[in-house]
Formats: sequence, C-alpha cells, structure tokens
Amino acid sequence: MATKVLAFPVTVIDLSKRFGSKSPQPSSKVRVFTLRCSAGERPWKTSDARLVLEDGSIWKAKSFGATGTQVGEVVFNTSLTGYQEILTDPSYAGQFVLMTNPHIGNTGVNFDDEESRQCFLAGLVIRSLSISTSNWRCTETLGDYLAKRNIMGIYDVDTRAITRRLREDGSLIGVLSTDNSKTDEELLKMSQSWDIVGIDLISGVSCKTPHEWVDKTKQEWEFNSKVPQETFHVVAYDFGIKQNILRRLASYGCKITVVPSTWPASKTLKMKPDGVLFSNGPGDPSAVPYAVETVRDIIGKVPVFGICMGHQLLGQALGGKTFKMKFGHHGGNHPVRNLRTTHVEISAQNHNYAVDPATLPEGVEVTHINLNDGSCAGLAFPAKRIMSLQYHPEASPGPHDSDYAFREFVYLMRQEKRKKSEPQLSTV
Repeated sequence: MATKVLAFPVTVIDLSKRFGSKSPQPSSKVRVFTLRCSAGERPWKTSDARLVLEDGSIWKAKSFGATGTQVGEVVFNTSLTGYQEILTDPSYAGQFVLMTNPHIGNTGVNFDDEESRQCFLAGLVIRSLSISTSNWRCTETLGDYLAKRNIMGIYDVDTRAITRRLREDGSLIGVLSTDNSKTDEELLKMSQSWDIVGIDLISGVSCKTPHEWVDKTKQEWEFNSKVPQETFHVVAYDFGIKQNILRRLASYGCKITVVPSTWPASKTLKMKPDGVLFSNGPGDPSAVPYAVETVRDIIGKVPVFGICMGHQLLGQALGGKTFKMKFGHHGGNHPVRNLRTTHVEISAQNHNYAVDPATLPEGVEVTHINLNDGSCAGLAFPAKRIMSLQYHPEASPGPHDSDYAFREFVYLMRQEKRKKSEPQLSTV
C-alpha cells in the first residue's frame, strides 16, 4: 500500500529571549515535522454504523462490540454508573439501551457485577467510549465483553438529541446496523414493521428447570447489620430475575427455590413455601396470560411479593389493568414517595408498563408513587398478604433506600407462620 509523506514547517519562537532582552525582534527557528500515513487510511475510527429510527431519523455512529443488523425498542437510562448491571438485566430484552451519562466503559467489566447468566438486551448506545479502563476489579474492556456476547454497541452519536426525541415522541423502534449493503430505506422498513408490544419476552429469559439459590450478598458489600434468626422457604418465579434480588433474600434468611416462568401454581403450593416471589422481567404483562393465571392461583394462599413485572402481573391478577408508558422509567435516580411513612426514596427503575390504580378492586392499597409522574409504584392487599413494588429494592449498584422491602416481606411470612402455629380454637 502506498504511503504518503507530509511535511509541516513550524516556526518556533524563543520567548525567553523575547522577554529577557530589550530587542524588539525575538529570535525564531523553523522546524519540519514529518507525518507518514497509508493512502486511504485515517489514524482514527470513522463512522461505520447507523441507527435508523421508525420516525425516519438516521444517526451515524461508530461501532464496537458485535457487528450485524439488529432491531429493538430504543429506551434511555439515566444511571450514572452500573452499566454492567444494566447490560445483564434480563428486563432489557428486545431493547436498545441509550445511556444519558456520556462517558461509558471507564471501569471495564468484571464477573462479580453480573445480574444474570448473559446479556439479553438488543444493543447499547452511548456518547463516548472510554479508550482505557481503570478499576481494580476490571477483567476486560467493555468492547471485548460485548463482542464475546454478540451484543452490538455504537458510540460517537448525539445521545442527548435522541433522548430529547424519545421524551417528546415516546419510545421508538430502531434498527442498528453495520451492514453497508443495506440501504437506509430497507432499515427504516424493518423498524416500521416490528413491534415489541404483545411479544412474550419472558419465556426467552427465564430458567428452564427449578434450582436452589444459596449465595448471599458478599460481606464487603453487605449493609444490613442484622443477622436473620429464622429461615423461610421462598419460591421465586423467574420472569427474568436479577441475581441481586436472590442475594438480598438469602441475606435476609431465606431458603430459595427458583422456578421457571411456566411452573404450575399447583406444584409451587405442593412445595409448601412460606412465601412466593414474582420477579422482574421484560416486556408486556398482557402478552403472558399464563403468568397472570399462575399469580391468580397463588395469591391468598401464601404471602407474595411482586417486583417490577411481578408487580404488574399482580395488578392484572387482582382484576386491574396495565398500560404502556410514553417512554417508561429507566435509571438509578427516580424519586418515590412511600405513602405509609411519607419518606422519599431514591430508587432504581426499569419498566415500560404501569398498573392503573383506578382499575383495582376495593381493599388494594397504593403504597408508593413515582414523584416524577405520579404513577403507581407500589401496592399492598393486607387481606391476601400481598405486597409489590414497581421498582427494584435490591438496586445494584444502588441506591439502597428501598432494601427494607425484603424485611417487610420476611415480616409477612413470619406473621403467617406464627398464625399457622397457633392452636386453633374450637367453634363447637
């Protein structure tokens, strides 16, 4: 390959002589710098990817991670840190996650921060990709991590402008591609012919067989100083469960059996659990009627705790309705008010659907509201020993304001256990 040689003359002025003498003319020298580069090549990466949104806008960017063409729903996340936990959150299945924090990748990745067995999101969109990593736990770079897991990423794109568009128009379907053989019109057609609504995304992220979970939060990260005195058996439905939910439950003294999303309620009740957890998960709760039916068959028989998708499934199982939000809640800085205590919690959230409290039956109490838009963020039905949160109380890497929810779930199970152990008075 031919090589071009470019010579640049530069005049160097000796300022010490200029200020150190009364001479009006400073001395100067001419130096020549030579830059060698191959013809047709540039010493920096150029745009080689496109994000085409269903509204017709086309965003050129630079690729990292995997290559190819992928379709998904574009959502923005306002977290300042914890991108690896976001990448491995199964609730992002079918979505491109756009990080509003501009600088991503500076801490690399490590095994300890995984939230699931793999990355389920469709792709990652960021403003600036760190050219180096600096963290004592780092084992590889973000780009290498995504490439090994076949996840596409783009950078050097105007994430602020895309975020403003999503806030104004709502979540949009997009196509991410590094394939130059595909025209913009073809990619636009792909984005306009796909929809995430009505798709069962849970079955693709759930475990396939039941298994036990024993790992607790590691001691160096544990912030709950109280040692649990009792053990409670919890059956956790895996709709896309995050591992830190399981770790927090184990740290509160729970023995956990994780079951698939399609696990029958009859088999769960035969296990005689002290409580049942309905986990977070991706997509539309109306697309998984089998899960709603399972929840309906269990509530009222044992104490239950729903998180995120589990909260929405409980709402539908109780007779309420859910709806798709304009752009959802995604980030680690959402304010929530606990209506029982009036305390405000900073929470981690990730959902595009919400429960309509006006459609819930009498006896169901709204316990938390999102202070950004007033949407329902928590429910309780004391008569049936139900509690739920729309957001993530385990919040890894944080904040930890809502960790008390696990303690409240344990309290529900303790009450029920003591109630069953009390001698029954004869009515004869």
